[in-house]
Amino acid sequence: MTHAADSHVELQADLGWALGVLLRGYAKGAQSVIADVPGGPRGYQVLTSAVDGAACTQLALANKLGIDRTVMTYLLDDLEKAGLIERKPDPADRRARRVLATEAGRATLCGLQRKLRHVEDRVLGALPDEDRGRFREMLRAVAVDLDAHDPLSDACSVVETFSGVEPATRARRSSSSGRAR
Repeated sequence: MTHAADSHVELQADLGWALGVLLRGYAKGAQSVIADVPGGPRGYQVLTSAVDGAACTQLALANKLGIDRTVMTYLLDDLEKAGLIERKPDPADRRARRVLATEAGRATLCGLQRKLRHVEDRVLGALPDEDRGRFREMLRAVAVDLDAHDPLSDACSVVETFSGVEPATRARRSSSSGRAR
């Protein structure tokens, strides 16, 4: 084998390369399916969470999905205008808003999930049918575990970490410049 061929085999054995190819393939197919959902992939995740009841309040949902609170507000506004979700005061804390799926939101999600299953089947086409479910289960287990133990699970932490700005430093800069965070 030539050096170039060796490098290609090594690349194909790299987890990062494989995950990137898989993600790009899925993203291309899913993009057309969720194109009409307000907020695209984020809107789809919010709708899925609202249907599942995974995050009861607007703030909990923003934290769970790693979406800035301000961005979440606009996203929820758009989903509400589309008739897919509704926000109601939380009985436990009237300052908080609960995010609930409407019947139209539930029906929309059902149709989207059916179409996304076809995208998944195309992306996972190299696997025999019986292995696709197992692959999904293993991938979900890894993702759930990483998400539960990831100190960078919210977008602000990721930006702080990769920009080299410590949270306390950023807070001091914001307060000294007169801007609230």
